[in-house]
Amino acid sequence: MNYPDYLEKDPQLQPFAKAITGRIQRFTNKEAELLGNFKSLDNFAVGYLHFGLHKRGKSWVMREWAPNATQIYLLGEFCNWQPSEEFAFQRNDNGQWSLTLPQDNLKHGDLYKLHVCWKGGSGDRIPAWAQRVVQDSHTKLFSAQVWDPPQPYLWKNEPPVRAENFTPLVYEAHVGMATEEYKVGTYEEFRRNVLPGIKESGYNTIQLMAIQEHPFYGSFGYHVSSFFAPSSRFGTPDELRALIDDAHGMGLFVIMDIVHSHAVKNEVEGISRYDGTLYQFFHHGSRGDHPAWDSRCFDYGKNQVLHFLLSNCKYWLDQFQFDGYRFDGITSMLYNDHGLGSAFTDYSQYFNGNQDDDAIVYLKLANKLIHQVKPHAITVAEEMSGMPGLATPQHKGGYGFDYRLAMGIPDFWIKSIKESRLEHWHVGEMFHRLSDKRPDEKTIHYAESHDQALVGDKTIIFRLIDKDMYDSMHVNHQNIVVDNGIALHKMIRLLTLATTGNGYLNFMGNEFGHPEWIDFPGSHNNWSYHYARRQWSLIKSEHLKYKFLNRFDQDMIKFFKERNVINLPLHYPRVQNISDQVLVFERGSYLFVFNFNPFHSYTDYSFEMPAVKCKYKLVLDTDKAEFGGQHRQSINMVHQTFMNAEDNRVLSLYIPTLTGFVLEKIKDQ
Repeated sequence: MNYPDYLEKDPQLQPFAKAITGRIQRFTNKEAELLGNFKSLDNFAVGYLHFGLHKRGKSWVMREWAPNATQIYLLGEFCNWQPSEEFAFQRNDNGQWSLTLPQDNLKHGDLYKLHVCWKGGSGDRIPAWAQRVVQDSHTKLFSAQVWDPPQPYLWKNEPPVRAENFTPLVYEAHVGMATEEYKVGTYEEFRRNVLPGIKESGYNTIQLMAIQEHPFYGSFGYHVSSFFAPSSRFGTPDELRALIDDAHGMGLFVIMDIVHSHAVKNEVEGISRYDGTLYQFFHHGSRGDHPAWDSRCFDYGKNQVLHFLLSNCKYWLDQFQFDGYRFDGITSMLYNDHGLGSAFTDYSQYFNGNQDDDAIVYLKLANKLIHQVKPHAITVAEEMSGMPGLATPQHKGGYGFDYRLAMGIPDFWIKSIKESRLEHWHVGEMFHRLSDKRPDEKTIHYAESHDQALVGDKTIIFRLIDKDMYDSMHVNHQNIVVDNGIALHKMIRLLTLATTGNGYLNFMGNEFGHPEWIDFPGSHNNWSYHYARRQWSLIKSEHLKYKFLNRFDQDMIKFFKERNVINLPLHYPRVQNISDQVLVFERGSYLFVFNFNPFHSYTDYSFEMPAVKCKYKLVLDTDKAEFGGQHRQSINMVHQTFMNAEDNRVLSLYIPTLTGFVLEKIKDQ
């Protein structure tokens, strides 16, 4: 067993050493128990090749796990959708059922379901391992569908390889709302119309939301019903493959937003009460219900559940060539009370018996499996409690996630905008909040994600500009609220990226200040798609200021990527003047300068620098005219350090109000 490095580096964890090493031992024991005669988790997690519907020679073979069932029937047009002994499954060992049919009984495109019987009841079910599920446009009912096209999809491009110093620049995207039309967008439309723009914008990783099938579109994909079926509302499985294939051809990584933290309660469409019990996949009793999400909670202590979820992890990597996952809702998994109402201000809250040890073991197993299947895979944890070791490598005793999302940063920006006047923003607190991270864990920063864009909340641009966005975004319309909002939007993003540990994330459209919120069609809005789409035309208009934000984001991403800035060391600030609201810090040979003061520009603002004489040039400036700024800095100006009257070497700069800019060291003397 590897003794955790982070135990030695963080003395505050020493009192909990026994709990930490105990978790490692439980993981080791469970892995050995699961493997048995298997050589690795990679060999073990292949349930999708065994369960579900498969063509074997001249027959169809279907297998299910339903230990409480007394009988299972296959339903379809072949039996007029009524249970028939001709299509009855046979019970096998360990709660498994199987059915073998002649090949001519089913063909590509046929619809089917199961009728599951149990003591005291029965019901129609979508097979738990179904790899294709469709919804009838008239009845709105879901059915599994045979997916057996004449020609299997032929991959054209090799997936990109993650370099040692890879920096994920993540473009979080939702296929359905990626269209400007008033409808659900498709995989094909995303492939043709959105992929090229992502590539042009400089992002190197796409995070696709809502891929696993979900009955309610408005759940944003987080109430999953069919874990192995790509959502058919966006198109076919092969159209999803083509999207990923083309992205790989552009050198882009594609990771999937995977939901293993809970499942939808639906019983006909989902896996709740699948075999007549509520506890087949989920916890027994009240623990099986999520009090905040109105969903079902997995029992990670059951080996069959582990097999189901681990097979799901391998399935998307194997069958669709995804490059990894962003695991949703990790905090909810880690704690028996789902972390609800906890501020997590004390280390004891990570080791006080409130933790779901089975879930912790599952997360460790999942990460080990994923990197066995695809060594270059990317795993990202969406987790807000700060559980130590989550994004620490497993060979160092950690959980094995490659990155964790810095979820406190969006909250910090929202709190600042909502609760403090701009002239009271504290630059010292800014730097502390944005740079605070565990040294043993890699983090991905973001100013806002899809969470901050949902109805009932507001995006950063909408908080900064509000109603003035509706009539004052024309380039010829001067409005101090809009101008200040645009300036701050750029500064917030630049500072968030400049202080990141190891990566950056942006939700589609937020880079150019997409107006308003996200709201999916429903009875509350007369089934309107107005707020469930992206208005890409806004950045194409020369008459609107959205183009300025888009150009800045592209230049910012390009600058950080081409110069590999994120892999350079981040230093303690040279200046964090609270009253002036000026923040200056270095990252490698780059000097980042921010003035959050809304009233004052500073001429000849001097601060101490290293004793060695050096020169700097301007390489990125939020105030450039092409970014909607006032162009108050000279691009050709060379800034040189000098000795002041106190015999200290200093740098003196002009720092305009509400600007952020980057200087590059060009020469040491």
